Amino acid sequence: MSVAFKGENTSSKSTVWKFLIPSLIGILLFLVPIKVNGEVTIGVGVLASLLLKGAGDYIPHFILILLAFTVAFTLLTVAFKPSVIVNRPFLKNVFLVGWFGITTRVFGLAVGVMAFFEIGPEFIASRNTGGVVLYDLAPVLLTWFLFAGILLPLLVEFGLMEFVGALLKKIMRPLFTLPGRSSIDTMASWMGAGTVGVLVTMKQYDEGYYTKREAAVIATTFSIASVAFSLVVAKVAKIDHLFIPFYITVSIASVVAAIIMPRIPPLSRKADTYYEPVGQRIDESQPEGVSNIQWGWRQALDKASTAKSPMGLAKDGIQTVLDIWLGLIPLVMSLGALALIVAEFTPVFSIISYPLVPILELMQLPQAAEAAPTMLVGFADMFLPAVIGGSIDAEITRFVVAALSLTQLVYMSEIGILILRSNIPVSIVDLFIIFIERTIITLPIIVLIAHLFVFN
Repeated sequence: MSVAFKGENTSSKSTVWKFLIPSLIGILLFLVPIKVNGEVTIGVGVLASLLLKGAGDYIPHFILILLAFTVAFTLLTVAFKPSVIVNRPFLKNVFLVGWFGITTRVFGLAVGVMAFFEIGPEFIASRNTGGVVLYDLAPVLLTWFLFAGILLPLLVEFGLMEFVGALLKKIMRPLFTLPGRSSIDTMASWMGAGTVGVLVTMKQYDEGYYTKREAAVIATTFSIASVAFSLVVAKVAKIDHLFIPFYITVSIASVVAAIIMPRIPPLSRKADTYYEPVGQRIDESQPEGVSNIQWGWRQALDKASTAKSPMGLAKDGIQTVLDIWLGLIPLVMSLGALALIVAEFTPVFSIISYPLVPILELMQLPQAAEAAPTMLVGFADMFLPAVIGGSIDAEITRFVVAALSLTQLVYMSEIGILILRSNIPVSIVDLFIIFIERTIITLPIIVLIAHLFVFN
C-alpha cells in the first residue's frame, strides 16, 4: 500500500509489525467471542474467570484488606499530606480526596466488614445488599479490571482504533454523531462487559481522543451489556428459550436509542471540547484523493510508531488497575450498597413507579402493577429487574422487563459509579435523566416487537 507518511520510520516493516501484532492480540483478547463451558465470553473474560474460580474464596478477604488500606492512606494523606504521596501526581490523585471521597471510603469499608462478618444492621449486612457488592459485584470488577487495565494498551495504543475509526467514520458520524473509533468501545462492551467499554472510553477521553460530548455519549449509550450477561439475565427471567428474539429486540431498541440520545439533552448540551489538561490529540480531517483504508493505515502506523515502550505501557496499565482498585472498589461498596438498600428495604421504587402502571396497562402488559417497579429499580442495579421480575407469571411481561433492563444501560452499582469516578463530565442527575430517557425510548419498541413478532 503506497501511502505517504508523516515520518519515514512509520513506513518501515518494524512499524507495520508493531501495529499488526499487538492489535491482533488485542482483537483476540477483547473483541473475538469464545465459547467456554457453554458460555460466550472473550479472552480477558476467560482470564478473569480463571482467577475468580481459582482464588474466589480469598478475594473477599483481599477486598477487605484493599478497603482498609485505602481508608488508612486516605486519612493519612488528608491529615498530614506526606511529601512521599503529595509530590507524586498518581498517588496524590488517588489518596488526596475531599469529604465525599473520605465518607464513601469509610462507609465502603464499614459495609465490607459488616457483610463479611454478618454483623450490624440487617439492611447493610444482608446478603442482598452488602453481601451482593462484597461477594458478587466487587470480585468481578476486581478481576476484570486487573486484566483489562493491563492488556488494554494492545487495543488502544498501537493504531487499531485509528484504523477502524477511518473505516467507520462515515457510518458512526452521521448516525450517532461520533467518531468511527467509538465502534471499538461498543465491541469491547458487546463481547466482554459494559465496564470494559467505559474503561476504553475513559482512557480515550483522558488522552485527548474524544470530546466531552463524545465521551459522555459513548459511556452512557454504547457501553451495552455483553452477550454473556444478557444470557444470564434471560435465564433469571426464565425466558432463555427465547434468547435469540430477546437479544435481537434488545439490539434494535439499543440502536434506536443510540441514534436519538446524542441529539437530546443532557448529552446534546455537553461541550465539544477536549479534556483540558491534555487538549485535542486527534485530527479526523482526511486529505483529498486518499481512501478511507489508506488513511486508516497511515494513521495506524503513525500511532504505532509513537507507542510507549513495553515498560512504559506496563506502568500505565498497573496505574490504571490501582486507580480503579483503590478508587472505584470503595465507591462500589458504598454507593452500590446504598442503591441496593433503597431497592430492597424501602418502597421508593414502588412509589415512584405508580404512574407507569396505567401506561403498561395501555400497552396490554399483564400484571402491570408487579412489572412497574422493575422498570425503575434497574437504576440501582441492572440485575435487580430480572430477579424481581422473574416471579411474574406472564411470560411476555418477563420478556419486556428483562429486555428493558438491558437497554436502560445506566445502573449505579457498576457502570454509573465508574462514570462518576472518571473525568467524563456526567453528573448523577445526568445519569438519572439519561436512564429515564432510555426507558421512554426503548420501552415502546420492546413492547411492540414482543406483541407483533415474539408472542403473536
